[in-house]
Amino acid sequence: MPSSHEDSLPILTPVLSSGRRGAFPPIDDYAFLSDCETNCLIASSGSVEWMCVPRPDSPSVFGAVLDRAAGHFRIGPYGVHVPAARRYLPGGMILETTWQTETGWMIVRDALVLGPWHNTTSRSRSFRRTPMDWDAEHILLRTVKCVSGTVELEMSCEPSFDYHRDGARWEYTGKVYEQATASCAADDTCPSLTLTTDLRLGLEGREARARTRLSEGDNRFVALTWSELPAPATFDEAADKMWTTAECWRRWITLGDFPDHPWRNYLQRSALTLKGLTYAPTGALLAAPTTSLPETPGGERNWDYRYTWVRDSSFALWGLYTLGLDHEADDFFNFLNDVTTGDNGDAVPLQVLYGIGGERHLTEETLPELSGYDYSQPVRIGNAAYDQDQHDIWGTMLDAVYLHMKSRQQVPDSLWPMLERTVNAAINHWREPDRGIWEVRGEPQHFTASKVMCWVALDRGARLAQLHGKHTHATRWFEIAEEIREDVLANGVDADGVFTQTYGGTTLDASLLLIVLTRFLPADDPRVRATVLAIADRLTVSGLVLRYDTDTTDDGLSGEEGTFTICSFWLVSALVEIGELERATHLCERLLGLASPLRLYAEEIDPRTGRHLGNYPQAFTHLALINAVTHVIRAEDSRQAGQFQPAHSPAHHQASQ
Repeated sequence: MPSSHEDSLPILTPVLSSGRRGAFPPIDDYAFLSDCETNCLIASSGSVEWMCVPRPDSPSVFGAVLDRAAGHFRIGPYGVHVPAARRYLPGGMILETTWQTETGWMIVRDALVLGPWHNTTSRSRSFRRTPMDWDAEHILLRTVKCVSGTVELEMSCEPSFDYHRDGARWEYTGKVYEQATASCAADDTCPSLTLTTDLRLGLEGREARARTRLSEGDNRFVALTWSELPAPATFDEAADKMWTTAECWRRWITLGDFPDHPWRNYLQRSALTLKGLTYAPTGALLAAPTTSLPETPGGERNWDYRYTWVRDSSFALWGLYTLGLDHEADDFFNFLNDVTTGDNGDAVPLQVLYGIGGERHLTEETLPELSGYDYSQPVRIGNAAYDQDQHDIWGTMLDAVYLHMKSRQQVPDSLWPMLERTVNAAINHWREPDRGIWEVRGEPQHFTASKVMCWVALDRGARLAQLHGKHTHATRWFEIAEEIREDVLANGVDADGVFTQTYGGTTLDASLLLIVLTRFLPADDPRVRATVLAIADRLTVSGLVLRYDTDTTDDGLSGEEGTFTICSFWLVSALVEIGELERATHLCERLLGLASPLRLYAEEIDPRTGRHLGNYPQAFTHLALINAVTHVIRAEDSRQAGQFQPAHSPAHHQASQ
């Protein structure tokens, strides 16, 4: 189990590429908070070092994760920056940090506040989906309690607006020292930030500060707000908001079906992370809340992931379905319907990714003003991949739709036109080259995995047509699916019976694991077994899986990258499928042991040091964790029962991941 395995691992101390320790915290040092409209990252020092308002893809107001001078918001004991302990309160998104000083102990709790639905006198200007019982209150709340002795508390809030391109101008907005508001020094269109507290605020240039001595039993609060909703005025009001936030998260997580197993907490944290990456007003799901955290320290593989990829979102729904959490699917499919319908009602082609508000154009630019995390440049905002050709998206989306609809045994009339357009897009383009699942920026090629996912599009589309009573469509689409399968088997397999990255090539690619996970071929097919074992033996570093070999794949970039964590979790699932349960369990234990202290994952892991790399936390990785862990647990259980039931078995209405 992960606890004993983790104890046996060596203690790894990440060293930054600059050779200096401590300039930037390790990526996996950060905690992730969300209210499903805004999110932030908090370092173990107690400093908020990444936050964008009012949306996750808005310009940053705290950006120290990308430049140590780009804004922070710290609460903690004076002179102490390493806490005694840190955890999420069980079942939710409230962070608890325990501090020990030479004279006492103190506990800080942080949350992005949730409360009852508040648009009761007028409709929300941004909320397009069905209103729920609870809603974001646009408050970052931080409460402090001295539990023993005395502690010198300090607070420092220094925003830096618009990605560190505009400083903060503070002014008192309360009766005495209890409230102050920061606005952009040069741009009146920036959002303003208001601090409300029972501390005494001092304004020192671009910084709001407070310092006091707490004795045992003393409480304090600080609330940062960016909307017209009222902040708490007293500690008791703050404590009530903290309790309500915890209750909202507990009610959501209780909807899930989590096994009674030592890995249960990993599944719950991954589910909460995926939920935290949703953007409730539109139903979009973020790939990650950050931009430009490097895949290669000091390198150029730095991308903006604060958008919704059709692929990532569809896979994320697979993960949530595995745990019985399916309400998010309705909102996401309605989001897809919105973005594929023009203002005049005409059909608009499905793109690779969108802005979380449905924006179709995401112009990519660099920010030379920022040093970059660990001095990795360029820092990018926007993402040029939005107009790439990636043929796998039709299959991933239709697979998620099929999973959602078969449990309801019907396809809504309003959704059918979009589904038909998506299947037709796969029919019209499956013979063409594309950029592949990994969005390589080299020349388009005939990627085998893209063809497989086009088969998925036709296969799932045909099954949806059957559900909708369109039997002529179903018959024709099943025939085309078989044509695609025959083409893949004729061109995407080498002489050794191993699937290759591209037609006629010799290179491996981790996306080929989807061949068995999407049921393109059965697990007992010798070509499936040969491919899974080839990836396990030849496309790994210290047992962890690479996306592809950068020496043999032209991705248009220089430098290396770490092992891609989703691919390692895919390998766990694939090994279970081909009957290699012991090997799968060992790899799963190792991957769980490499989680951050708060059980979060970045996009990649350096297999030599355990250092997390890339944007963080990443939805792709957490959804693959859910499916891999569920695969292993069910296989272990079925060993005694006599038959393995895959995590995505039709009998369980589960996803093919």
